[in-house]
Amino acid sequence: MRKLTAGAARGLGKALLACTVAWVLAGCDAQRIEKLEEGVASEADVRKQFGEPAGVERLPDGSRLLEYPRQPEGWTNYAITIGPDGKMSSLRQLLTETNFAKVTPGTDKLEVIKLLGKTAKSQFYELKGEEVWDWRFRQGPESKMFSVVFDRQGKVLRTGIGDDPKETRAN
Repeated sequence: MRKLTAGAARGLGKALLACTVAWVLAGCDAQRIEKLEEGVASEADVRKQFGEPAGVERLPDGSRLLEYPRQPEGWTNYAITIGPDGKMSSLRQLLTETNFAKVTPGTDKLEVIKLLGKTAKSQFYELKGEEVWDWRFRQGPESKMFSVVFDRQGKVLRTGIGDDPKETRAN
């Protein structure tokens, strides 16, 4: 049996910690969601289960959109709408094939963020003049990465789905 170097052991420890955190978040979120019923749960109930939102947007109809991203370690981003009556009117997971399909060439960055929420990673490639945003998500039991490539004007050039490199390294 080979001994691990200190660097390899640290890397393995970080990978195991990331997997554990993601697994715990996924399990905890499912339990939290079970405790919330649309039309019944109040904003206080939502905050009790999910904590403080990463962002709050006031909508024209008086509703409030609470953002609960789970990126970069998790595979979900939640948008929870609190109606004008103070009750939860919807709880949506944003990283879905339906939302991915709405990200088409020409879509601007702001619309992409509204559709998918916070990214797991972003990187700018100066020579190409392209910026790439990535989101981690689950496709059945597999961990995947949805990528969006933007031009210098912040418009979508193309999208793609590939294997999640974090999961590939961890295995």
